[in-house]
Amino acid sequence: MNIYGVIMAGGGGTRFWPLSRATAPKQFLNITGEDSMINDTIKRIKDVIPPENILIVTNKAQEKILNEVIQEDIPKENVLVEPVGRNTAACIAYAAIVIKKRYGDSVMAVFPSDHYIKNVDEFQRVLRSACSIAESTEKLVTMGIEPTYPSTGYGYIKYDKDRSLPAGNKTAYEAVEFVEKPSVPKAKKYLESGNYLWNSGMFVWKSSVILNNFRRFLPRLYRNIEKIEPFLGTPEEGKAVEDIYPILPSISIDYGVMERSDEVVVIPGDFGWNDVGCWDSLGSVFPPDENGNITKGDFVDIETRNSIIYSNSRFVAAVGLENMIVVETSDALLVCSKEKAQDVKKVVEYLNKVGREELL
Repeated sequence: MNIYGVIMAGGGGTRFWPLSRATAPKQFLNITGEDSMINDTIKRIKDVIPPENILIVTNKAQEKILNEVIQEDIPKENVLVEPVGRNTAACIAYAAIVIKKRYGDSVMAVFPSDHYIKNVDEFQRVLRSACSIAESTEKLVTMGIEPTYPSTGYGYIKYDKDRSLPAGNKTAYEAVEFVEKPSVPKAKKYLESGNYLWNSGMFVWKSSVILNNFRRFLPRLYRNIEKIEPFLGTPEEGKAVEDIYPILPSISIDYGVMERSDEVVVIPGDFGWNDVGCWDSLGSVFPPDENGNITKGDFVDIETRNSIIYSNSRFVAAVGLENMIVVETSDALLVCSKEKAQDVKKVVEYLNKVGREELL
């Protein structure tokens, strides 16, 4: 059975404002120092899934920059464009119906476009094991991350160590519960128990299996996405997608399917994963200097400790700062405490509210 990859590339990256913008969100930027984050995603899966088998789902506002940024070996017909955002369930359903139409039943691996993975070889071993389970069973397979600290910024997956099945050189376990971002006390308990993994947002299943789960748990979404299938590959495909997408429910795959199904298994992984969700997460990607600072650009830091200083154009001087984030671009300046890094998205919400589109 062939394996196809689906990269979800329609997010806004609002917690990385002001560097990440609506028309150029973080997945199209070089934040981790290698290439654009989406190209890094393509590179680390291409040894398992060849580029001609990789589909990318984006939105209309980002289609132009996507086509400018992505590697040339991704076929143009493999870029699927959503006219409006409808969260991850609709994105995955659209890709699944395309794979079904073009290739028949296939293994389908789903990836976010903006994550960082340090140990690619180990990641590929886990991915191959996940594909093996998906091909031979009717399971929904997800890759969980061994937690290294009590994070309140990640969702968690509770799993049963007594209920397992072999997965090549790895082991998969029955997923018992999906937990949203917890409080600090709960996160500490999860870490201490040893029965929880971080939810990576990476999934593997057969296309027929996920479509059956959509039919069962999200029937309205399934009925409407199914209406697109007859038009796929025809001149009417674009209009069909434009007509159907606005009426699709907006719901995540976690809420819509994974939390409801009793056929979910998780493979623990330890490959240096980080979702690079906000500025504070750069500490897991780049080693800090002797003062605990992470810096880029033209700057000087005097008696500044444990801070992030990111300069895109102008010289930045940071004096006496501690646990702060300073990000400079040509038209905006962000200054916030590291403990409030998750709240940067509120700036974007405010700019939307007051109509400051030039800063979005």
